[in-house]
Amino acid sequence: MSDSAPRTDASSRTGFDSTHAARFAEEFDFPFDEFQVRGIDAVQAGRSVLVAAPTGAGKTIVGEFAAYLALQTGRKTFYTTPIKALSNQKFTDLVARHGAENVGLLTGDSSINGEAPIVVMTTEVLRNMIYAGSKTLDRLGFVVMDEVHYLADRFRGAVWEEVIVQLPPSVQLVSLSATVSNAEEFGDWLREVRGDTDVIVEEHRPVPLWQQMMVGPQLFDLFVDDGRESDRLRINPHLLQRISQVESARRNDRHGRREDAGAPRGRRGRIRGGGDRGPVRAGRPGRGPSRPEVIEALDRDGLLPAITFIFSRVGCEAAVSQLLAWGTTLISEQAGRRIRRMVEERVADLPEEDLAVLGYYDFVEGLSRGFAAHHAGMLPTFREIVEELFTDGQIKAVFATETLALGINMPARSVVLERLVKYNGETHADITPAEFTQLTGRAGRRGIDFEGHAVVLWAPGVDPDAVAGLASTRTYPLRSSFVPSSNMAVNLVAQVGRWRARQILEQSFAQFQADRSVVGITRSIRRNDEALEGYADAMRCHLGDFAEYAALRRQLSTLEKSAAKRRSASRRAAAAVSLGELKPGDVVQVPDGRRAGYAVVIPGQRGRGTGGDPTILTLDAQVRRLAETDVRDVVEPVGQLPIPKSFSARSPRSRRDLASSLRNKLRAEPPPKPGEHADQDGTDESLQAEVDQLRGALQRHPCHDCPYREQHSRWAERWWKLRQETDGLQRQVDKRTHTVARTFDRICDLLAELGYLSADGEQVTEQGTMLQRIYAEKDLLAAECLQHDVWRRLDAPSLAAVVSALIYEPRRDGGSEAPKLPNDQVRDALAEMGRITHGLRESQRRLGLTPMGEPDPGIAWTMHRWAAGGRLETVLRDSELSAGDFVRRCKQVVDLLDQIAAATQHEGLRSTARTAIDGVLRGVVAADRLD
Repeated sequence: MSDSAPRTDASSRTGFDSTHAARFAEEFDFPFDEFQVRGIDAVQAGRSVLVAAPTGAGKTIVGEFAAYLALQTGRKTFYTTPIKALSNQKFTDLVARHGAENVGLLTGDSSINGEAPIVVMTTEVLRNMIYAGSKTLDRLGFVVMDEVHYLADRFRGAVWEEVIVQLPPSVQLVSLSATVSNAEEFGDWLREVRGDTDVIVEEHRPVPLWQQMMVGPQLFDLFVDDGRESDRLRINPHLLQRISQVESARRNDRHGRREDAGAPRGRRGRIRGGGDRGPVRAGRPGRGPSRPEVIEALDRDGLLPAITFIFSRVGCEAAVSQLLAWGTTLISEQAGRRIRRMVEERVADLPEEDLAVLGYYDFVEGLSRGFAAHHAGMLPTFREIVEELFTDGQIKAVFATETLALGINMPARSVVLERLVKYNGETHADITPAEFTQLTGRAGRRGIDFEGHAVVLWAPGVDPDAVAGLASTRTYPLRSSFVPSSNMAVNLVAQVGRWRARQILEQSFAQFQADRSVVGITRSIRRNDEALEGYADAMRCHLGDFAEYAALRRQLSTLEKSAAKRRSASRRAAAAVSLGELKPGDVVQVPDGRRAGYAVVIPGQRGRGTGGDPTILTLDAQVRRLAETDVRDVVEPVGQLPIPKSFSARSPRSRRDLASSLRNKLRAEPPPKPGEHADQDGTDESLQAEVDQLRGALQRHPCHDCPYREQHSRWAERWWKLRQETDGLQRQVDKRTHTVARTFDRICDLLAELGYLSADGEQVTEQGTMLQRIYAEKDLLAAECLQHDVWRRLDAPSLAAVVSALIYEPRRDGGSEAPKLPNDQVRDALAEMGRITHGLRESQRRLGLTPMGEPDPGIAWTMHRWAAGGRLETVLRDSELSAGDFVRRCKQVVDLLDQIAAATQHEGLRSTARTAIDGVLRGVVAADRLD
């Protein structure tokens, strides 16, 4: 089509004037939304763009246009994603649209057509390319950062900022984000570091989302529209009424009374659940329906396909087992047979002997009935099969962890949340509004469903108000998690030098947000500085420097308060000691307080909870405890009164007789007044001398005789209080500004101490070039192990075993039991790694850096057996790892071994690392290479 040709229907309905955009629109059978048009126009005009839109709104259209435009203009597009599964899915989509010859894939352990004009990759791969100065970056015109809000991830989020800051200025950045409340702030930062950037925020969901709760097997809308004008949505009163009924039944059941004694129980029993939902399964009052019952209820109401989010891998697998045991079938037998044949073809490369250990048979049986699990612990091939079948509508129910919500294109008609609490890596915590929105955003398939359904299962303790808060909150700020690493430091210094590297890091989103956070504080400091000038003028004295005089007064006041505190503390300590020394029969005088007057110490229990406080009998025959709070000074006996052996504090007569004897004794022998007890440690004398010196200086000062002295003093006191407040604000500013650069400087200082940078930190040493090639989280520990030849004498399986300690992190604390180790060589190497780690952590603490994590040899034995050629069933027999987790850990070990082989200068270790890679990358690990 020529430039002068009439506009096509596609271009007309989208409003594009440009030929490239109009032709791109022709490839789609639906009109673009206004926000998509704006994004495409911005990219066509040569600007970068940030598109923030709800899940499923279609923001990836803008990224796909960048790929299309690169093909049309002879440039390259890198399409980056946070996880390999999303990279694989996007690779498949782009191949289908542009052809295999135009699309490549780079995910660290997969390399397909890497020099293609469109390359899909994980963000880490692009970061590594930038540091390496890869020629693949030549002619790069666009970088699409899908799920860019992932930069908030505390483990991997820093990579996004590294890439954004360091990409060449000529590259247009297309950032695609979930809806965040501070998109404008993020856009302002992008403009600052990338130049002209359009910010496009779309809050409208293309498919309306209904928020619902399931109580028992009944579905209720969470909100009702009662026609009232209010910003706050009203919770459905029928939902609240039903919850009240169920809780009442639960209380009755707990007391042995059944809500419906005549209703049959179990698999076949049915009772009416009310409303128009039809027959439902009976269950124990107050407990939610079983997973099969939930799926049956959704199926009955036409709400499948559904994704049920279960924040537990074990829970996801258990759900499949429960549906199998229940006999659930969601698709026809014919469809099930087709799925079974497809799965058998897809797993043909997997060793048959490993299928049982991989859970294949339950997996394929569930798929053939229309349901499956989806979580990070599954074999990646299995996950991909589930994604494909669910996206194609061939299976109807998926039980997934939150990993599925991260950008993978698996929309459903309904989303079910079993719980609103999940394990975040450290503790069980309530999910956030942002997480709730991300999860429920999968509900509603564009072009298929008129509406989506987000269903929260009610259970005891689930508050509808809390659910409503999650569903209605619209504030999801994006917060940077950027922290410089050792590898980042040496790579930046090698590329641009330390001074320029520091400037680059000052451009991070983390620093941008920190600087913005002090704008209000800085404004307050300016206001205070103006007020301080006014106070200084008001206290000016014609006789001398009144600020100096006021400082002397403050110093004297502070010293006198300090002396008083010391005397008070000393008296309290002496009083406590004196109470402990009192014996039965001692007559004492309590000078003031609730126990004021004379009393006699009587036998009493001085034990736990009494602090050793003595028991006394007062003149009016009352028994009391004499505590430190009752006295302010030393308590000394003023006489002795024999206590009869027959005395009992519980006997009123005994108490009256002893009190009478005490009164008679005091009349016959008036006691002396208690002595005054001064501190005996000499502190009073030294303090008093200092106080006297300051008083003399104060009296000799010219301003002391000023007739307006007290008026000046009032202004001086105001000045001093405001000065203290302002200094505190300034400390807050100093703490928040240049924080990233200060951390970078401390890392450089440590690297210079260790020899990775020159003594001045300005040059990368030969040792530092080794660190440049190691991108693992424990990069510095790996480099130190290489530097100290910790691994040189290990064989290949043992090297794989010790390297696994650098990448393994148990999902939960596993207790203190020492892991089993394969041999003495591995044990010695791990011990040496532990000593190096201890030294590094001490150095990091000394320099004010966060100490690195300890290596964990929890899978060393498992990894050694696998690298040595063991069968998967044997290797995993005593391991807590799932097969999918094991494959993922193996790939991480392979990745780090590859870095070690590239970094080491020792040919023997390089050869051992390559052999170890071959030992790990076999069988099911090699068969699943694409992940």
